[in-house]
Amino acid sequence: MNISSKLSDREIISLYINGKESALNIIINRHRSRIFGYILSKVRDKDTAEDIFQDVFIKIINSLKKGKYNEEGKFIVWAMTITHNLIMDFFRKKKKNRFLKPTDDFDIFDVISDHSLNSEESLIKSQVIDDLNILINELPETQKEVLKLRYFSIMSFKEIADKCDISINTALGRMRYALINIRKIMNKKGVVLT
Repeated sequence: MNISSKLSDREIISLYINGKESALNIIINRHRSRIFGYILSKVRDKDTAEDIFQDVFIKIINSLKKGKYNEEGKFIVWAMTITHNLIMDFFRKKKKNRFLKPTDDFDIFDVISDHSLNSEESLIKSQVIDDLNILINELPETQKEVLKLRYFSIMSFKEIADKCDISINTALGRMRYALINIRKIMNKKGVVLT
């Protein structure tokens, strides 16, 4: 049986889960440039990017074989979440291995005082903001509006109630449900905001 590359990701994954090993090549080839390009843009080293890319698909294969893939979401979103998490793991390991030992005569922290975000922290912050915006956009409009007014416009619940022409209790309720729904979406998509 020749698998058509015109099949959806869901159909290809279903074939792979049901024992058609060659289906995996189609899914890898379909998303290789996007996933590899993302990794390379973050780590800026081709060999490291290749290693992380392989780790991504090893993790995907293991998750598929263990039945941990949730077909409700899009495969590429799930794969990019795995990719992002493995990039973060790479930076964490790299940070742990980088260590300067101070001596009695010299302590590097006496000289350096930089409170700006390093590249890893900037990447994490940027990804958290992107992930958060994706989560917020999945909320019902009424919940999304209250959440944005509260956190991005830094309005009080009274100000939100007046602006939206609702009671304070309704504003509080919408905020509560927005936070509950964001947690549910995070669990469903496997998103972790660090």
